[in-house]
Amino acid sequence: MKIDIVTLFPDLFTPFLKESIIKRAIEKQAVTIEIHDLRTYSQEKNQRVDDYPFGGGAGMVLMVEPVYLAIQNLKKQDSKVILLTPQGTVYNQTHAKELSKEKHLIFICGHYEGFDERIRNFVDLEYSIGDFVLTGGEIPSMAITDSIVRLLDGVIKKESYENDSFQNGLLDYPQYTKPRDFKGLEVPSVLLSGHHKNIETWRKRQQWDRTMQRRPDLIEKSVEHE
Repeated sequence: MKIDIVTLFPDLFTPFLKESIIKRAIEKQAVTIEIHDLRTYSQEKNQRVDDYPFGGGAGMVLMVEPVYLAIQNLKKQDSKVILLTPQGTVYNQTHAKELSKEKHLIFICGHYEGFDERIRNFVDLEYSIGDFVLTGGEIPSMAITDSIVRLLDGVIKKESYENDSFQNGLLDYPQYTKPRDFKGLEVPSVLLSGHHKNIETWRKRQQWDRTMQRRPDLIEKSVEHE
């Protein structure tokens, strides 16, 4: 997979690319990730990429031309161009699985007060990571990239993510490790029994109970789609 990220702040991505699973995925050649400075596509003096909004208002707006030129330069026949914006579809694990099957993704990180509306004519998808506003699309692009890369073949063991929260529409079951007893807080005995069928039954029950308690909206959504 190839991932291109267009941003005004490329230095923010340096530690992201050099640590943990992302670093290992790059080393294994499961993914290639390139960061592109939007200013290099500016046709204005001093590589300017923003201006005041027509009609007045606070803040600065990203201009359409540099974003368009960046997309045209990076886009291939099998590319998906994704705009990161608070107005986009709220991203979830289903989207992560869908995007992990793509060959080439281009992320456009919004910034400042917003972006010229005409940019929407040149993108395929719009995603938000939640109903709140960040300074820009850099953090969302990292979060989404991480969620995709960990699903690529050979990056982590398949069983490591098959039981993740949201993989089956439910939250993950509780996990425990040593010691067995910590200040009177004991590991459930079923997990120490060695009885795999009972453990599996317990974990499925825990997933359901935990989801009902913490995220009943997920249960409601699964029922709606039945």
